[in-house]
Amino acid sequence: MVRYQIEDRNVGDPKVLAAMRTVPRHRFVPERFRDQAYKDRPLPIGLGQTISQPYIVAFMTELLQLGPEDSVFELGTGSGYQAAVASMVAGSVFTMEIYKDLADPARERLESLGYTNVHASHGDGYHGWKEKAPFDAIIVTAAADHIPPPLIEQLRPGGRLIIPLGSPFSVQQLVLVTKDLKGKVSERPIIAVRFVPLLGH
Repeated sequence: MVRYQIEDRNVGDPKVLAAMRTVPRHRFVPERFRDQAYKDRPLPIGLGQTISQPYIVAFMTELLQLGPEDSVFELGTGSGYQAAVASMVAGSVFTMEIYKDLADPARERLESLGYTNVHASHGDGYHGWKEKAPFDAIIVTAAADHIPPPLIEQLRPGGRLIIPLGSPFSVQQLVLVTKDLKGKVSERPIIAVRFVPLLGH
């Protein structure tokens, strides 16, 4: 998976590649899809939600340029796979899922697999996680038509945010948002993607 789906598509951060090799993706997909866990495609995880394809998980993680002391917020835990990957590169990950029927199993899964630096919660991630802010990096795993203002507020100066922007029912643009040390926010479109819609707020 890593060699042909990720390295061959120019993801080169050694820490990200090591995380992708280490995190057992098959443990984050429903049992009936486990034979497809390492294929280059998203998979359904219930409630209309998906686990992103491995390449996109690796690519988004690399774009955030995570360091070992970084604190990361993830909007949309899903099955917990992206949080697990990020946790192998960053210092701590705070992840929030709006569906309780996904949030509870994801938290249990992450705990049982030993991802002790991931803190998972049930709630509306549109509003961020104010008590744990500011964050060095924020990753949004659902499509929105705008960047949630609370996430910009909770992004540390010098921080990075990655989000799919555009209509939730068509192709979106993956956008890298940066906040400089003076608080100025810039956006840079990266690639076309397709994500499930952002819910809540």
